[in-house]
Amino acid sequence: MVRIGEVAGIDRAALVPWDGAEEGTMADMDLAGVLRNFLSELVATFILVVTGCGAVAVESLRAGSIGSLGICIVFGLVVTAMVYATGHVSGAHINPAVTIAFASAGHFSWKQVPVYIVAQCLGAIAACAVLSGMLGPEAALGVTAPSGSVMQALVMEIVVTSVLMFSIAGVATDGRAHGVLAGASIGGTVALCALFGGPISGASMNPARSLGPALVAGEWTAFWIYIVGPLVGALAGIWAYEAIKGSETPA
Repeated sequence: MVRIGEVAGIDRAALVPWDGAEEGTMADMDLAGVLRNFLSELVATFILVVTGCGAVAVESLRAGSIGSLGICIVFGLVVTAMVYATGHVSGAHINPAVTIAFASAGHFSWKQVPVYIVAQCLGAIAACAVLSGMLGPEAALGVTAPSGSVMQALVMEIVVTSVLMFSIAGVATDGRAHGVLAGASIGGTVALCALFGGPISGASMNPARSLGPALVAGEWTAFWIYIVGPLVGALAGIWAYEAIKGSETPA
């Protein structure tokens, strides 16, 4: 494993636990390590969705209590918290698109990808089930759907996810980055993208985050956008950073 610096007192390599093709097999991790990563991603994604979509649900029941800006801040803050809480355990991907993007650039084992994606999806579904049971059927669960045209929403999801992934790649894969505020940088990017992308597409940036509400609420309007958009955007974001990254030797 390539050790590429420190993030907020945790090993930056933890954010991309398989950084290096030579260590990219499941045989390199024991079952306990795989289970630990699975549970970490499940819990972190649960917390992301139960708080973020929970803010949407509360706003739907108590209009004006949180507001659109408040919802964006909640999503940004919880991502920040999860990076610091679980980054040193599983990398705090909490997003299938991020996991696939890391794998595509050789920073993560493809054989670990299904473990992470299943954990992330289960965490999101469980969170929405809890919200539905707690707040009742009247509460909106944060289902993502286009507010304009399908093409507008698709392009917006690609754009906001590429911006997010570019930010993540900068602090997670480059040893030159000053990583002490990595969580704040990533969380801030989430809030920023939600602010300008939310009114168009919902600014999901995360297939698991969209799957949970859609499955529990039974609302699948243009759901494919929230699979394709984040995947394309995340791949574009990480490869854009790879293209400008160059040597890790400080200039």
